[in-house]
Amino acid sequence: MEDTPVTPSVTPPAQPEKAPVTIDEFKRIELKVARIKDVADHPKADKLYVITVDAGDMTRQIVAGIKRGYSKEELIGKYIVLVSNLAPAVLRGVESQGMLLAASDEDTIAVLSPDKPVKPGSRIK
Repeated sequence: MEDTPVTPSVTPPAQPEKAPVTIDEFKRIELKVARIKDVADHPKADKLYVITVDAGDMTRQIVAGIKRGYSKEELIGKYIVLVSNLAPAVLRGVESQGMLLAASDEDTIAVLSPDKPVKPGSRIK
């Protein structure tokens, strides 16, 4: 019996992958646990919320496009993953002082959250 080489089944990515980052580049991103304290509708955008979070060392305001996935009430008290050292950005006239991590597909938006409550400000490693 002759050995037949096995060709692995590889599915090409649906979208081209971005260039890899080095571990040093990744380490520059400061990920922390934060707790959502307040949620308001963005005054100039239907898909955005203006969210106030307790980031441990300070309270921050972030703007997030998660309105189609969550009601305000669902978000209050939720623990999230916050990119805390992102340069501030003004989104449709409102300053955002960080970014929450979320995943989405055609039907769903899911905010990434620790599976247990962790003190706000705790660093994600």
